[in-house]
Amino acid sequence: MKSHTFSDEKLWEKVKHFAAAAGKEVIEKVLWLYFALQKPETPKWAKTVIVGALSYFILPFDSVPDLLPAVGYTDDVGVLVAALATVSAYITDDIKQHTTQKLRTWFPSWY
Repeated sequence: MKSHTFSDEKLWEKVKHFAAAAGKEVIEKVLWLYFALQKPETPKWAKTVIVGALSYFILPFDSVPDLLPAVGYTDDVGVLVAALATVSAYITDDIKQHTTQKLRTWFPSWY
């Protein structure tokens, strides 16, 4: 799935630099969507929704600047939650477990 704004590299760069500011809830939802995107059984329409949400997350400019403490990621959460509601059938228990394992490895202080 190609997008002018989405790429694995851009996503991981954003997660790496802004995970602490974004918090566990945001990064967890990002990973749920990312891992669903990687699954071949996720249909193309759902992958399009996921790429749109992840693209919004990695955009350097959005409606609420991400650098503002406490409120900077509220718009990102809204977009991620809307995408999750749309593609929830493809967010499996396997994806949630894989996400938890990654988060524990990358951010042990969150657990």
